[in-house]
Amino acid sequence: MFGGKIGLPEVLLLLAVALLIFGPSKLADLGKGLGEGIRNFKSAVKDGEEGAEKKS
Repeated sequence: MFGGKIGLPEVLLLLAVALLIFGPSKLADLGKGLGEGIRNFKSAVKDGEEGAEKKS
């Protein structure tokens, strides 16, 4: 429907709307939590791969 691509103007618009809704402090906390979640997920995937290699 829209071409399937998200460009810089769309990303900036989404960030502006998020800033208006959540405010600067909540947005910083949300980003921190998202970063920690991604880091934990990557760590769990890496540990799972190492565990699978040890079983082989």
